[in-house]
Amino acid sequence: MSGGKEVRVPERLLAWVERNWRWVVLITWLAACAVFTWQRWGSIQSFGLGDTDDNLRIAQVRAWMNGQGWYDLRQYRFDPAFGGANIHWSRIVDLPIAGLILLGRLFMSGADAEKMAVAVAPMLPYVVLLAGIAMTARRLISPAAFVPAFLALYLAGATNGMFMPTRIDHHGWQLALLAMAMSGIADPDRRRGGLTVGVATAISLSIGLEMLIYLALAGVAQVLMWVADPRERERLGAYAVSVAGGCAAGFLLFASYANRAPVCDALSPVWLSDALLGGALLWLLAWRTPQRWTVRLAIAAAAGLVIAGFHALAWPHCLSRLEGVSPEVERLWLNNVREARPITQHAWRTQVTILSLPVAGLLGWAWLLWLRRCDERLPKILALAVIAAAAFGLLFWQTRAGPAAQLLGVVGCAGLIATLLPRLWNAKNSLVVVLGSSALVLVGSGAAAPAALSFFPEKASKQTEASRLNNRANRLCPTMWAMRPVARQPKGMVFTFIDLGPRLIAVTHHDALGGPYHRNGQAIADSMNAFRGSPELARALITKHRSDYLLVCPHMNQATIFVARTPKGFYAQLEKGASFPWLQPIDLGKDSPFKMWRVIR
Repeated sequence: MSGGKEVRVPERLLAWVERNWRWVVLITWLAACAVFTWQRWGSIQSFGLGDTDDNLRIAQVRAWMNGQGWYDLRQYRFDPAFGGANIHWSRIVDLPIAGLILLGRLFMSGADAEKMAVAVAPMLPYVVLLAGIAMTARRLISPAAFVPAFLALYLAGATNGMFMPTRIDHHGWQLALLAMAMSGIADPDRRRGGLTVGVATAISLSIGLEMLIYLALAGVAQVLMWVADPRERERLGAYAVSVAGGCAAGFLLFASYANRAPVCDALSPVWLSDALLGGALLWLLAWRTPQRWTVRLAIAAAAGLVIAGFHALAWPHCLSRLEGVSPEVERLWLNNVREARPITQHAWRTQVTILSLPVAGLLGWAWLLWLRRCDERLPKILALAVIAAAAFGLLFWQTRAGPAAQLLGVVGCAGLIATLLPRLWNAKNSLVVVLGSSALVLVGSGAAAPAALSFFPEKASKQTEASRLNNRANRLCPTMWAMRPVARQPKGMVFTFIDLGPRLIAVTHHDALGGPYHRNGQAIADSMNAFRGSPELARALITKHRSDYLLVCPHMNQATIFVARTPKGFYAQLEKGASFPWLQPIDLGKDSPFKMWRVIR
């Protein structure tokens, strides 16, 4: 490493990467798209929308393309006897999917156009994510620091999973917008940075409230940077105008009829009024900007109290869980949702896989804080470090914070690698250079702990018959092959497990009771009570929803819960072969993983 040529080649490559970083982002995105497509090719070909949200999303897109109103987001194929299900989403994410379907129909069949759309649409926001990460790393660390950030991102399985083909739900877009908000905080151009955070916040909230905590902290960061430095008035003013104006535009353009009521789980008059009041107050703060920091802190705190007080007095019903489900639905369903459980309730291997990158990221953020302790970038690094720490902490409340926690950790990882690697390269001992660099990349990217798992193989446990049947049911029941005999039955309303409802309406002509969505609370409760309760209660609830069919997938996850919790309940009796005069069995073929009955009313 001491020869002139050996030094110049890396230096030239590094200079090219720094100079052409936008091309590197584009090339990385195209390469990722190719890898993602290869990994999910089987799912694309089989229209394998594995998640309930993805199946409901394609059903929502079809309904809109077939004439349902722009502001009408009810899913009328859920629980049609009661006018459909109220869905809290917006049309923003529907737009690229619908556009790709229309484009595909110009040169392929409708079914193939949908396959193309569900493959391509989730990968579109990935380029936004990469750009946001690259700009943040370049602004806070060094011009080429985005390269180790991309390396860490490659290992962020929970984050990347939201951008895989067929993952057409809105989480990928929200993560991409969070990355852009990060880049806005890091932006040295104050006005552009404030606009970036404000616009990204407004669009994300118009899609959904999943990133609300992180975006609120980003807003607090704009205020505290202004408290620390009066020159940040431009950033604060731009943020105030863009977040208030953006939320207003998002509400007017995308809020559904249902979301025009004061609901807590979407951009509604509740959060719009908070954004408008907050934007007005923050603009006034930026406009006046007292010279003393203590005065700025005092009036900023007063503004925060005004906003909090307004929210508490005007919308007291939004001070608890935003889902607003009944205690019964919370007990029967929400408390049992796997991703809503703390990370500590998952297997230790899962904990290591999810936590390793955020932990490495927090170490990197701490190192950057020390390294830049006398630098003007310190407040920006501190702001992003706090948001990353918040995401890490939320993992101990709900595991669903994993994708955001990993995303917010990648720039911290880059901070470790990009600042320490050059120091190792200056070592005189080649062995130190090679081993030290390898260890730094492994630890700094969060890969060390997952890699170590290979040295601790899981004990081979003998698969029980119950686990074999459970795995088979979970694998087969959502497939097109299994759904085909169900689809051949005359169209009707199907009473089934809540987790099967979205898939059923996505790939058959049948209607379903509902899906795992909190505004669908009564249908969820009725499904749970029917399968857990007595045959008489089940018949009453199935009749209540004017069901034509009863469909179950024996041994799938929800079925095993019913048997375990209520071994003498209606479903447990069905699984044991009990027959009832008001249920007429339907032959779906000897290999079908389903059991189906026609309801005799």
